[in-house]
Amino acid sequence: MFDDLLLVATGLFLLFVGGEGLVRGSVALAERLGISKLLIGLVIVGFGTSTPELLVSVNAALDGAPEIALGNVVGSNIANILLIIGVAALIAPILGWDRTALREALVATLVSAATLALMHAAIITRAHGIAMLMLLAGYLLASYWLERRNRTARTFQNEAAEFEDIPLPRPWLPPVLALGGIAALVFGADLLVEGAVNIARDFGVPDAVIGLSLVAIGTSLPELATAIVAAIRRHSDVVLGNVIGSNIFNILAILGVTVVIQPIEVSTRFRDIDAPIMLGASLLLLVLLCATRRIGRLWGVLMLAVYLAYMAFLFSSGM
Repeated sequence: MFDDLLLVATGLFLLFVGGEGLVRGSVALAERLGISKLLIGLVIVGFGTSTPELLVSVNAALDGAPEIALGNVVGSNIANILLIIGVAALIAPILGWDRTALREALVATLVSAATLALMHAAIITRAHGIAMLMLLAGYLLASYWLERRNRTARTFQNEAAEFEDIPLPRPWLPPVLALGGIAALVFGADLLVEGAVNIARDFGVPDAVIGLSLVAIGTSLPELATAIVAAIRRHSDVVLGNVIGSNIFNILAILGVTVVIQPIEVSTRFRDIDAPIMLGASLLLLVLLCATRRIGRLWGVLMLAVYLAYMAFLFSSGM
């Protein structure tokens, strides 16, 4: 038991360190290669902060734990909104977002609705995964074109800037950080999945519950760290862009790549409980962005209360 907890703790630490190293090293390297901040924020930061989810989901699917793989994606999306935005709003009210955040929230909600519809099939197949990856490519191209047209929209540029606060003066540091981050992520994902599966089976906790809770929160640590720093600096656009972008990437990229490698059989609990909660959280954020200009501390408390209630339900229901 202690060994499994140690595996999980070490895996979480390596995922956090690896995610930070990969993103910071890649951003610095891209800047030295003359890549625009728009592309850095849209592609490198977007993919980089979702790499822990990718490696954990692929490892879990290949290791015969598909419910951990699917639970990781669904649970991360729920945690991103209810937990991470809740924590960020408690630190400092989220306000002053631009139309980009609203557009991205609409995309995230539509993608969540499509995922719920997919779960009514018995299996999420390779064909579904290929369709997700094609949608991701279209989303990236459309976002790049729209932000290039709108001179005042700087959501993705600001996301890139958030990872420039630690200077990397020596030319060898960015590639070393990026490669070291990848190595830490690969090793950390393997340790986390192994430990989580062992704990689930020792205690009789379903794989889905472990994936939706422990694994999902663990793989969301890079987003949580970024959101906390951005909230302290009053960078509301970075908080929202980080969370909403991650939710889009988690489904289209992480779930897409995972099912292309290994199709996933969907249990009824995801269709009936967890995916609807994911969609509900996405709708809540979309409504808040449409109807208000401020997500204050009260909303932060309410979001955290709902998330804690969801966690309590997961472990008490025994499903």
